[in-house]
Amino acid sequence: MKDIKVLGTGCKKCQMLAETADQAAKEMAIEYSLEKVTDLNAIMSYGVMFTPALVIDGEVKVSGKVPSIEAVKLLLA
Repeated sequence: MKDIKVLGTGCKKCQMLAETADQAAKEMAIEYSLEKVTDLNAIMSYGVMFTPALVIDGEVKVSGKVPSIEAVKLLLA
């Protein structure tokens, strides 16, 4: 099971990243959990300086942008 976290304060880009990650995981038919992390201290604990950020299984994969669905699929594979 993949543990997916979207780090961000809830801005439009953060929402877009959460939707993109959710759609990518569904299209791949993988088991996953998706969590939106909005607490600034929690976000900083990942060393992220720019949001939104995508964390997969505890590792920051993308920060400061919203990747395409295809790019997220590659990160989930």
